[in-house]
Amino acid sequence: MDKIKMTMPLVEMDGDEMTRVLWKEIKEKLLLPFVALNTEYYDLGLPHRDETGDQVTIDAANANKKYGVAVKCATITPNKSRMTEYNLHEMWKSPNGTIRAILDGTVFRAPIVVEGISPVVKGWKAPITIARHAYGDVYKATEMRVPQGKAELVFTDSQGKETRQTIYDFECDGVVTGQYNKDSSIESFARSCFAYALSTEQDLWFSCKDTIAKQYDGTFRDIFQHLYDTEYKPLFEEKGLTYFYTLIDDAIARVIRSKGGFIWALKNYDGDVMSDMISTAFGSLAMMTSVLVSPEGNYEYEAAHGTVTRHYYKYLKGEETSTNPIATIFAWSGALRKRGEKDNLPELLKFANHLETASLDVIREGTMTGDLCLLWEKGTPKKVSSSAFLDAIAEKLHGIYG
Repeated sequence: MDKIKMTMPLVEMDGDEMTRVLWKEIKEKLLLPFVALNTEYYDLGLPHRDETGDQVTIDAANANKKYGVAVKCATITPNKSRMTEYNLHEMWKSPNGTIRAILDGTVFRAPIVVEGISPVVKGWKAPITIARHAYGDVYKATEMRVPQGKAELVFTDSQGKETRQTIYDFECDGVVTGQYNKDSSIESFARSCFAYALSTEQDLWFSCKDTIAKQYDGTFRDIFQHLYDTEYKPLFEEKGLTYFYTLIDDAIARVIRSKGGFIWALKNYDGDVMSDMISTAFGSLAMMTSVLVSPEGNYEYEAAHGTVTRHYYKYLKGEETSTNPIATIFAWSGALRKRGEKDNLPELLKFANHLETASLDVIREGTMTGDLCLLWEKGTPKKVSSSAFLDAIAEKLHGIYG
């Protein structure tokens, strides 16, 4: 067969540990036999990030802005133990955080649903998409351990005028933190959420805690409401969609009682926590898609999980692993589909759909990795290694394309 052509490059960001191993195997077995893959490659593996002083991460993000679509492998965010393990020059920041800051994007995460694995919440009939504001808040906070004394919040405006507010008079040792956000970023977040809801034709919920954080969370609430009232309300009404705001504790109760099938917009930390809760409740973090969307229409697709360190150490010992590659496969299919949409390549679109269908069909037929075996409800599943699972998907694709 003639391979499916691409006209514009896809930005490819390689990663770390077990997901890096799977990344290579996915390309060799599921992509390169069928697609004349056109990528601009960036190695975001921790050793190369260290070698380049993390410049490679910045370069990859800027390439994403240039070409519009990227696919990213899971990466390590180093801690003290990783500093020693990899002999790093510096404890580099999260590459995801760096990319999100450069793109000023919103992360949309949704579970991959397959027959035979039911959500923990029996009332959920459709996926719940988490929209996470991927900027600022605690992830860009400044922290300080302090002795007895007074902590103040000090702001100096562009004219040099200071405004001071006491945070707390410490009678003993303690800790303080300062976090921030920008109206421009919050507005971009809101616009991305409204646009994504319209494009996917799903209701949009937004929640925070403005009764406590009256200025901070209240700013989020007000910007969302203003944009909805002045720009998006008629567009939502035309499609029969709903936007509403509620406190986050009320939202959680509503989510549990819901049937699913909507977008839940959340601040950075809330989105981080709730995306893991939603993915686990639907089955597995390895069955969770993640796409970063910028207001300019740039997309970066990745798996929602980490580098699967425990399996990687087994792999290094020569032991067979049964690591679930579905979310990484769907990162590739999502990026190829978006590239096909942007470049008007119907065959690339079809291939992305076939890749996803083939992957889920293997599971539907009872063949899967170990994590899904524990959740399977239709008889006795066949547990296979990661490589065997990819081989089964490849066999189905060869059946379609010859």
